[in-house]
Amino acid sequence: MAGRLRQPTGRYGGRTAEERQAERRRRFLDAALQLFGDSPGFRSTTVAALSEAAGLSTRQFYEEFRTLEDVLAALHLQVNDWAEEAALAGLAEAQGLPLPERATAIFRAYAANVTGDPRRIRITFVEIIGVSARLEEQRLARRARWVDFICAAAAEAVEHGEAAPRDYRIAATAFIGSVNGLLHDWSAGWVDATLDQVVEELVRQLLGILRPAGWHPDDLPAPP
Repeated sequence: MAGRLRQPTGRYGGRTAEERQAERRRRFLDAALQLFGDSPGFRSTTVAALSEAAGLSTRQFYEEFRTLEDVLAALHLQVNDWAEEAALAGLAEAQGLPLPERATAIFRAYAANVTGDPRRIRITFVEIIGVSARLEEQRLARRARWVDFICAAAAEAVEHGEAAPRDYRIAATAFIGSVNGLLHDWSAGWVDATLDQVVEELVRQLLGILRPAGWHPDDLPAPP
């Protein structure tokens, strides 16, 4: 009995099979960002429409994905990766600065990345909601990763005497909900403010969590 056909592994047009596959996947995700994140949205997009927008065939679609839900799952993770990379870059640039300046740098970088393309907000905050139990689990897992990010930043602030020592997990979870809701509403035009004002409000809320009323920061050690 003949075996299954294997994918070609040599070079074609100067690119390997793996490079061509990565390019096809990128084109499908780019097309999905447009169709899912703008019009007609995930629920009204077909495999044929997505393939046409990507300039590829439906046969090539099924070589990369099983379902459109798989595409949405991959795109949701990619959008979150972009935002996380931006936040980490903002944090790295602000290392050594006082807590308010560090927090401002993180949220300015994150907000600029998320709101810079309204399609990303729709993928993260709208299209992913209510699709399936699997995607809800992924959404919550990714949000938990953002909670870990806030908790790590809080732990660093506590270590430097800049924040009150306590377990921040519940507070961070509530704060992430505020971040998501405010940025979504601002992007939708429901909040009359500039992005800088939105960032200032988020920083104010975070500092209020880290430095509750009645708490005074410890004296920081003198720099070496």
